[in-house]
Amino acid sequence: MADNAEFGLERLYLKDASFESPRSPDVFAEAWKPEVQLDISSRTRGLPDDRYEVVLTVTVHARNREGNTSLIIEVQQAGIFKVAGLPPDKLKRVTATVCPNLLFPYVRETVDNMAVRGGFPALMLAPVNFELLFDEALKQQANRDAAASKDATEPAEEPPVQH
Repeated sequence: MADNAEFGLERLYLKDASFESPRSPDVFAEAWKPEVQLDISSRTRGLPDDRYEVVLTVTVHARNREGNTSLIIEVQQAGIFKVAGLPPDKLKRVTATVCPNLLFPYVRETVDNMAVRGGFPALMLAPVNFELLFDEALKQQANRDAAASKDATEPAEEPPVQH
């Protein structure tokens, strides 16, 4: 960070959480070998005085071998962060990588707690590389921007006609 940069976590809180087990109690008679789908997203909202709310949303969808839902857990873990003295590109990187990285252990703990309270084993989510995810998102955005500018400079093709 820059010499005059400031960073700190001011508040940590659970914004929303939900648990569904649509097939209980029948699901407990099955062997527990789920296919787990993990969806992760984060969003940032500016607040007064160089503060930012960062919300990390994690949705876990566990299905059995037949594709039937065993459980769905969604957790929104949030924090208010003080981030000052950074240029916009670095600020975006910090709120998209450093902040979610600090929030993720709390998400993992909440997910495991909810699974266990719902009668399932802990899911023990693997760590997430938020830097890699951010870099991939930047590359995808650059590719979309390049494709859009290429489309703007080339003569438009007529769309194919469906018969």
